[in-house]
Amino acid sequence: MLSVEDWAEIRRLHRGEGVPIKAIARMMGCSKNTVKSALRSDGPPRYQRPRRGSAVDVVEPRIRELLAAWPSMPATVIAERIGWQRSIRVLQDRVRELRPLYLPPDPCTRTAYEPGELAQCDFWFPDVRMPVAYGQFRTAQELPVLVMVSGYARWLSARLLPSREATDLFAGWWSLFEELGGVPKTLVWDGEGAVGRWRRGKPELTAECQGFRGTLGAKVLVCRPADPEAKGLVERANQYLETSFLPGRCFTGPDDFNRQLAHWLVKANVRRMRVLGCRPADRIEADRAAMLTLPPVPPVTGIRRSQRLPRDYYVRVDSNDYSVHPAVVGRRIEIVATLEWVDVFSEGRVVARHRRCWAKHQSITDPEHAEAAVALRRARLSVIGQVSPPVPVGEVEQRPLSDYDTVFGLGEDVI
Repeated sequence: MLSVEDWAEIRRLHRGEGVPIKAIARMMGCSKNTVKSALRSDGPPRYQRPRRGSAVDVVEPRIRELLAAWPSMPATVIAERIGWQRSIRVLQDRVRELRPLYLPPDPCTRTAYEPGELAQCDFWFPDVRMPVAYGQFRTAQELPVLVMVSGYARWLSARLLPSREATDLFAGWWSLFEELGGVPKTLVWDGEGAVGRWRRGKPELTAECQGFRGTLGAKVLVCRPADPEAKGLVERANQYLETSFLPGRCFTGPDDFNRQLAHWLVKANVRRMRVLGCRPADRIEADRAAMLTLPPVPPVTGIRRSQRLPRDYYVRVDSNDYSVHPAVVGRRIEIVATLEWVDVFSEGRVVARHRRCWAKHQSITDPEHAEAAVALRRARLSVIGQVSPPVPVGEVEQRPLSDYDTVFGLGEDVI
């Protein structure tokens, strides 16, 4: 067989230098027919092993008959029908080659999104151990990061939240909409407990989610259980956060985490995406223009409740107790807790303002409130005449035993 090197040299001599075929055959030490064959061929010579016959060739007509009648018939059933006694792998290979001839084409559908049409949402739990306060730490399952990806622009938004509770979820969700500057018409969620779930064969949203989406004027779509492909955009975004944002980073607390995340998202949204052929930043304006506008009145989010302030002048929010100015003890107060602050109002006046604590089971006291409580307590006791001289520290007042005799009516002659 002529080698590739000889084939190339023959063509060079004839086409490049114009050497006659007879001279080339003499120079290369081959026949003129070999030279002519090399000049006629369009590609270099390749060795091809002659195909040997297979035992399946004999039963192939019967296999075709069965596939023509039942295109999806398994190879094991075909082997049973034709009485195949040899290796099943040989038969399976032949069935795999023949089956597409009897099945209709099955092209996949490419998913495309219109501007403003959709956004996918999910929680990402970063594998970190983060200090929160008072010597406490949060682990991966206690650190929910709300992630949202718009379908048309692939714009990525994310924020670390204190918890997965409905109050914190909707407050964080609204903050993402404010940063985005619009509301996608359809919002896709997995079966998150605070959003909704599938029940009796149909999706069912929670009352909080119904009120939230009603204010926005958007649709919330809950995916079926065990169907991650339905929200593949946000699943890939979670993986991107896991592999590109998290490695090599240390966090001093939740505020530091959100600060680093916001800085990274700016760079992430200007990277070129192969599926788009451009950057998310190049399409976000068209996406935002087709979204629903933010409602004129923001939805009610966060923790909001009313109660009377007890005598100990503390209110509980998410397992922590926050002090309130004791001047409003016994009065009706309004508690408003956002992702960052805990505010308490009485008759429209702010009577307490604290940074929200991410630790658990703590008492957060404003020194001004503690001093005011001591002053008010002393003033009340002085008014009702129950002020007694202070007892020195470390000493215990002792009452004469004769006082007890007088109380019980005992005289000196009683033993």
